[in-house]
Amino acid sequence: MMTVEKLEALRKQWKAELDDKHSKETQIIVGMGTCGIAAGARGVMAAILAEVDNRQLKNISVLQTGCIGMCAREVLVDVVRPGEDRITYGSVKPSDVKRIIGEHVVNGNIVEDLVVAKIAKEELA
Repeated sequence: MMTVEKLEALRKQWKAELDDKHSKETQIIVGMGTCGIAAGARGVMAAILAEVDNRQLKNISVLQTGCIGMCAREVLVDVVRPGEDRITYGSVKPSDVKRIIGEHVVNGNIVEDLVVAKIAKEELA
């Protein structure tokens, strides 16, 4: 049986490994709460996965989260490139995905007309 101390050490080790992995890859996070799903998040998620696969992009994590809290702006998609601000896109439709992936994820150019929030990288630490 493990002690509390051993479990805590193991948790810290796994967290450090996960933090290291995520610091080197771009994350695309789709709001998949009830409000997001009702607004079409499943279609957006499918379009993102297809576009990442079609472009054979590496070092990309496509993740889902629950309600982000801006239900009126669903479907919400966050893009977090290593060392850059977190950008939240709102009212995203499957037809917007190619532009978000091509412009922002691949080329680093924010798609300003879809942005609903920017979180400075310092706030993410």
